[in-house]
Amino acid sequence: MRLLVVIMSIILTGCSMVNYEVDKVTYNAKGKNQRVKFIILHYTACYDKISIKTLTKENVSSHYLITTLRWDPIFQLVSENERAWHAGFSSFHGRTNLNDTSIGIEIVNLGFSEIDGELQFYSFEESQIRKTAHLLKKISKKYNIEPTNILGHSDIAPGRKSDPGPRFPWERLYKEFGIGAWYDTADYNFYYDSAIFNIYSIEDIQSEFKKYGYDMEISGEWSENEKNVLKAFQMHFRPENTSGEMDLETFAIIKALNHKYR
Repeated sequence: MRLLVVIMSIILTGCSMVNYEVDKVTYNAKGKNQRVKFIILHYTACYDKISIKTLTKENVSSHYLITTLRWDPIFQLVSENERAWHAGFSSFHGRTNLNDTSIGIEIVNLGFSEIDGELQFYSFEESQIRKTAHLLKKISKKYNIEPTNILGHSDIAPGRKSDPGPRFPWERLYKEFGIGAWYDTADYNFYYDSAIFNIYSIEDIQSEFKKYGYDMEISGEWSENEKNVLKAFQMHFRPENTSGEMDLETFAIIKALNHKYR
């Protein structure tokens, strides 16, 4: 009897281990899209060795790391198929928690020092700019990333983050390498007009920033949160003056960008 029980157990176990085939060819759904929608750029705010140590621990990570050393490769720390922890609380163009839908690139840079109450940001190495351009071209082509979705950490977390800072050459990336978003001079010149600027209410102007993608409250006043958005925008598109104050030049830039992309 015991032998019969053993035999039946073996037979039943074998039946439960049938190797069912997965057919990936016959049917294909059209209701899908790429998970990756954004590329987010950061500075590490520390030196190479500390950057590597920090980004390979458990609390924070990015998909790629670019060191200051010209001969170093671009280090991939997280597979593009996995979710890296680089964006934190974030939002842009109606999406939140951008860790879920982005690839993060950390660039080794000390960030800034405070001198006489003013923030002095550090520049990037030429090799870092070229490595970043190479990587952005590759990733944006692979995932068909919209130019307006190549952003800095400050763009998606205004006030909380300032990286990659106003010394990062967004304009050069666009004009020399064809990467990211930038406004056309003709559109800028058209909107650089006090008569047009004065027609717009504060709510109208705030709506322009929200239209582009920034998490801007339509409050009718320039409170601290709204000024943080202005400063983040200026660090990206008007780095020579990042006052966080609304002015004609900032107005002309946001209007020109929306005319081109939105």
